[in-house]
Parts: sequence; structure tokens; C-alpha cells
Amino acid sequence: MGSYRERVRDFLTGRLIPYSDDEYIRQDMEHLLVEDKGFPAETIRVGHPFEVEIDGENHQDQLDLLIFEKDRPYMAIKCSRGSLVTREREALAASRLACEIQVPITVVTNGEDAEVLDTLSGRVLGQGITAIPDAARAEIEINDMSFLPLPEKNLEKEKRILMAYAAFQCPTDC
Repeated sequence: MGSYRERVRDFLTGRLIPYSDDEYIRQDMEHLLVEDKGFPAETIRVGHPFEVEIDGENHQDQLDLLIFEKDRPYMAIKCSRGSLVTREREALAASRLACEIQVPITVVTNGEDAEVLDTLSGRVLGQGITAIPDAARAEIEINDMSFLPLPEKNLEKEKRILMAYAAFQCPTDC
């Protein structure tokens, strides 16, 4: 007898995807970003993939959501159950490594609460779902943001932090 695997239709892409314990959080965030925050769906990438090479091995990772403003990566969102503080460092490392430049804003959310972080400094900019920037704010802020590559001296450290968190990840059907 085969096992039943629930699938959900992704709000932004329309694709059927396997359900995971954190998927409902991402779906809620997708709705929030488009319907409440005013981001056009085409500016949001779902499951933005990136590769991290460490000790001669390539590892695949992804940002849950990556929002672009004026064709530049503006905000990365990590959607995960539980404590936000335990996910901050992982999300910052991903935002620093996922693109050629560091994504300036990092958000960690469990669907009920959120922390908005400055990626370059790691400083908390705001707390709560309402602190997540909207499209109008992004359009203004993007002009004054620094789009910097991760300094070479920090590259190895950020890779190792990201890989340490990846080792603790629960499989999709956890």
C-alpha cells in the first residue's frame, strides 16, 4: 500500500508542491506580500536556489522567498516554525551567500511573528509581521541601500554557518 503525500498549489507559481511542515508559513507569506504588502507577484522568487562550495564539495540551498525591487535583490524571507532567534543566523548567512551581492534585508518569520534584520550588520530593524516592508517602502529604500558583495574574509565563515544549520534540518516529511 503506497503512502499518501499531500501536495499544495503554490500561490505564486501555481505549481503543485509537496507539503512540508513549514510550507503553510511560506504560503501565508506569499499571500501577505502580494495582497497586503503590494509586491507584484513577478518580483518574488519562490525557493531561490543557490550553491555553496565548501571543502571542495558543492551544496545546494535556497531562500524561501526572494523579493526584487528595481531588478535588485531587496529582501530575503526565511519561513520556519518555532523561535525566530534560532533562525536569525542561518537566514543572515543565506542572505549573504545567495546572490553576487548581499540581500540588504533579511526577514525571519514563523507566520505569527517576524524579525526584520539588516543583513550587513545583523541588527534587528523591526519586529512583528507589520514590520515587514511593503512595496512602497521598498521602492523608496532601494535608492539608499548599499549593494555589496560579501567580503572575502567573511565568506568561509558564512558558508560554514549555513552548512551547520543545514545539518540540523528536518527532512520534508518530518
